Amino acid sequence: MNDHNVRDATCLPNQLLAALHAEERQRWTPHLKWVRLSAGQVLCESGDTPAYVYFPTSAVVSLMSSTRDGDSAELAVVGHDGMIGIAVFMGGNAMPSAAVVQASGVALRLSAPTLQSLLQRSVPMLQVLLRYAQALTAQVAQTALCNRYHSIDQQLSRRLLLGFDRSADDALSMTHEDAARLLGVRREGISVAAQRLQRSGVIRYQRGRIRMLDRARLELRACECYASVAKEQSRLLAC
Repeated sequence: MNDHNVRDATCLPNQLLAALHAEERQRWTPHLKWVRLSAGQVLCESGDTPAYVYFPTSAVVSLMSSTRDGDSAELAVVGHDGMIGIAVFMGGNAMPSAAVVQASGVALRLSAPTLQSLLQRSVPMLQVLLRYAQALTAQVAQTALCNRYHSIDQQLSRRLLLGFDRSADDALSMTHEDAARLLGVRREGISVAAQRLQRSGVIRYQRGRIRMLDRARLELRACECYASVAKEQSRLLAC
């Protein structure tokens, strides 16, 4: 897909943009561009000032933190429920983490100066984005707690649920290496956890594709962190 402007103002398949009122939508739409994002693409490095913000529709993006030794872990996952580039309207300018595309797909892109200009005339939308920033902060905090206290099985189940919630497909493209990197754990631990889920009939894993077979049982295998994040996001962003 080549970059092109949005023409249909009535269909903005991102939950934050969907909150725009009709009049605001008419102002925003000419500035939004469809872009295709590829897995592994870095949208912004940690410490950079974003030139653009992204509102994913079918793409899924990981917010990653890395050590000087090259180890990394995922802080939060963003899909059609959110946006990349909250530093643009939070006043900090620099991104605290890298934004890396985890699952290929499409997003709506907006230049950072244009977002700032639009928000000056759109207080209700600014309030929506500020509530989203709070929800994202809650996800980061819950991820830190989960990584410290919960088993790899629970962490993997939580991350799979977050991925499925934000995926436009019924299967996730995720290798064991990908999952280990996102959770900051050893690949061997992920392999054992994934095998247990598959033997239990919860997921089917084949050639880097994970398909969910039993959501209810996957939620039971996840820790309380998944439900906590979902509840907080629903509370803050309920229309």
